Amino acid sequence: MHELQPLIQQHGLTLLFFNVLLEQLGLPIPAYPALIVAGALALQGSGVPLGQALAVAVIACLIADLIWFCAGRRYGGFMLRSVCKVSLSPDSCIRQSQSLYLRIGPRALLISRFLPGASALTTTMAGMTGTRLHRFLGYDCAGAALWAGSALMLGSIFSDAVDRVLGWLTEYASVGVAALLGGFGLFIAWKFWQRTSLLRRTSRIPRISVDELRARLENDQPPLILDVRAQLDGEAIPGSIPFGLDAPLDELRDSLGDRDVVIYCACPREISAAMLAERLNASGHARTWALSGGLDAWHARSRH
Repeated sequence: MHELQPLIQQHGLTLLFFNVLLEQLGLPIPAYPALIVAGALALQGSGVPLGQALAVAVIACLIADLIWFCAGRRYGGFMLRSVCKVSLSPDSCIRQSQSLYLRIGPRALLISRFLPGASALTTTMAGMTGTRLHRFLGYDCAGAALWAGSALMLGSIFSDAVDRVLGWLTEYASVGVAALLGGFGLFIAWKFWQRTSLLRRTSRIPRISVDELRARLENDQPPLILDVRAQLDGEAIPGSIPFGLDAPLDELRDSLGDRDVVIYCACPREISAAMLAERLNASGHARTWALSGGLDAWHARSRH
């Protein structure tokens, strides 16, 4: 980080533009520290003006976000799943991203950049849900300005402290890097253990194929179908009932009876569906299945 100061002094706007652009496209190149240093240098009179730095950062954000927005509009759920594949919990990544955007809409763009990994997911969701371009650009521009402006402001307010912090980081860099890498390694190991335990547990939930489900739907007493996704219009299996993963099971009392239950989601390995099936099994309703392949398998079979 100590090298940021001479780099920003020498290359200024070009460095900031590409740093922000590449980070917003998904590369692990943090741009917030560079913006803080740019704010400190601007106040000291040795860097680029604050207004120019802010404008360049916002433009870089808009370019990257338009790419995610168009990809989400064109490729839909496939794009969201692709982005979430880098997560240690891709099923919860998809579910939480859908829930956040569908709950508050484009306003999520105002805060998504402050949440790790949420920016690309939120802009992808904006494209998937058909958000109008002018509305998307308005909220996205405001969110980018808030994010970049906060970093530049922090650098300006604490410009003297920035020099001291960078000097401290240079002096104790090896110790700090070792501590950060150690903590990150422990975090990854813990999340991996959680993920492995969840997969092992939910693999015991029985699966039902799309063909088996279609056959049962033709019986006199068809199964109750529960849609555990965050809802997106026009994609549900006909006759299914939306049901939140953590919703009270008492809400199913009138519909459940002694019927078979099939649960589906749009997540890897049917994790969310299997988790709800676990809850139903624990409550005493054992005739519960997760739909193998989820909603994607249903739509793929429907096209044949």
